[in-house]
Amino acid sequence: MSADPAGGDQNQKDIQALAKGGRTNFLGFLLRLMARVPFFFIAGRLYGAEAVGRFGLALVVVELSAQLCTLGQKRGLAQRLSKEDEHPANVVADAMLLGGSMAALVTAVIYLFPDVMFNGAFTQAERLVVLAIVPLTLTEIALAAQAYRYDIGTSVRARAVVEPWTLSIVSGLLFFVNRQAGMLIAYNLSVLAAAVTALWPMVKSYGLPRNWKPHPLDIGKLALANLPLAAADAVEWGTRRFDIYILGFFASDTAVGIYYMAQQIVSLPQKLKTSFEPILGPVITRNLREGNYLAIAQQVCQVGFWITAAQAGVALALGIPGEGVMGLIGPQFVGGTGALCFLLAAEVLAATAVVSEAALIYVARMQNLWVSLGTLAVQYIATVGLIRLVTRLGYNDNYKAAMAGAGLMVALGMASWVKSRLLARILHQPINNWRWALVWAAVPAVMVGWAATYFLPEWAELAFGIPAILLVYGYIIWHRGFGPEDRVLFRRNVAAQGA
Repeated sequence: MSADPAGGDQNQKDIQALAKGGRTNFLGFLLRLMARVPFFFIAGRLYGAEAVGRFGLALVVVELSAQLCTLGQKRGLAQRLSKEDEHPANVVADAMLLGGSMAALVTAVIYLFPDVMFNGAFTQAERLVVLAIVPLTLTEIALAAQAYRYDIGTSVRARAVVEPWTLSIVSGLLFFVNRQAGMLIAYNLSVLAAAVTALWPMVKSYGLPRNWKPHPLDIGKLALANLPLAAADAVEWGTRRFDIYILGFFASDTAVGIYYMAQQIVSLPQKLKTSFEPILGPVITRNLREGNYLAIAQQVCQVGFWITAAQAGVALALGIPGEGVMGLIGPQFVGGTGALCFLLAAEVLAATAVVSEAALIYVARMQNLWVSLGTLAVQYIATVGLIRLVTRLGYNDNYKAAMAGAGLMVALGMASWVKSRLLARILHQPINNWRWALVWAAVPAVMVGWAATYFLPEWAELAFGIPAILLVYGYIIWHRGFGPEDRVLFRRNVAAQGA
């Protein structure tokens, strides 16, 4: 069959758009890393593991509520904007009204029943963390609207610069004013600052609504139509927080705090996955309209490999010298090294599920939702089973935290396999982001990392060992794993390619 030149050109442009979005958000990852490091020191060295545990448990409830309140608009908005004949500003206004109203209602309910956020007593200042739900919800919708127009810079400014730096600076200042609630107050202010950073460019881009009249019944129908998307978003996010909540029932606040900080370290390379999500959605929706399933499969596999390769390199660089990495936060956090390694492995395994779901939410919403719910069930069974096992064997809370990470790893590995097989069956195209170059790059990187931990003191292990692992891994992946179609990720200006 002869190739379609127009289709090939469009697919090349899509790959370029995906690469550009990924590069921009990778810059955001580096900026977020720079901003998060001070927070790690402030939270670990000043507030301590127990306070961090209370902080983490409260944020699980707040951020999960915000995810639910977006009602699937984070990914569904691209589909609506591509289909609606109404003015785009009116479509965004509908989404804002829907999400904002739901967020206000949930805020009131949780404020009245704050026990879901805390183990034991709490102060009025801590209770007010629920005020973050509304700005969190509106920020997600605003960034989704900007992503539809390929504006990833706003997301980088809001999520990687304004929010983390505000959290770090304000939490450091408030330690001397309100040690118990300082981090939660700082969190509220950081979320509010990020919301302003996201909403202002959205208003400039879309303008104000024109002849817009809210229709409650239509908005209600929209909410019902988006329930599968909202649930899938919440479950996908919840798998990264459900483990904290489960651990809170079996271990002390100190153990939860240690696990939470390990998870925060992992959340930095985790952003490499989400770097491509805002651009992948609009590209997939357009190809679905055109019925170009081959292009969708190619884009999913391409982005999946990029994410897997990046995640594996970062996992090796942070996991091999894991004790030193956790020790930077504070001596009591070294016990979370096992949890850190399991969480890093989980994110590598999750890459296939993330890119597969980016297409499944448009072609098989309910099936994707059932697989996501099954993932949550597997995570609960695996996590509780493993924690009970180490408890029976007499191990301490640090082993329980490690088992929470292991349960997540099992669940995400299962989700990747099932979702990739489901998407392959629907598109009638193979979905596989595995390449043997990952092994060829990992083996020498592991050897370099082992030598660094064995022969170098801890400061040198981190200062020189981590860059050496990344350098060796990156060199081999570039030469053995990346072809011409992959290297577009590292080019700022890609001209049209000849035959």
